[in-house]
Amino acid sequence: MDTRTERLLDIRGGALGTISPQSSPEEIFQNQTLRPILKFQNDLFLRTFINYAVKQKGSFFELPIEKKLIYIDNVIQKDIKFRNALKGMIIAFFTVDEYDHYITNSSSLNKRMMNLLIERLKSQLQLLTI
Repeated sequence: MDTRTERLLDIRGGALGTISPQSSPEEIFQNQTLRPILKFQNDLFLRTFINYAVKQKGSFFELPIEKKLIYIDNVIQKDIKFRNALKGMIIAFFTVDEYDHYITNSSSLNKRMMNLLIERLKSQLQLLTI
């Protein structure tokens, strides 16, 4: 029988990005763990953001492109409840070992996590429609 770790790693796929002997532990974690999870969960992140924007009276959809990019930044940085929900969607796909690593450096890794997610949403702006 497969373990949870084996199943998670199989579902997520391999590392994304370059890992070299000079890579920092945070960079390795980013490329081995965060990027594959963000890619795997992409459709859910898009749908979650659209749902959030609709619940906020849908003004996001009327904004010009430049303001949409700022809106994405602001929402994820300033709405603590929303940001925590997004973090939960990522952390749920950590293995136990990855979670142990995460809790030792959560502040730095949270910043990386949210920055990667912000950039992912911004790069798919055309998909953020209702």
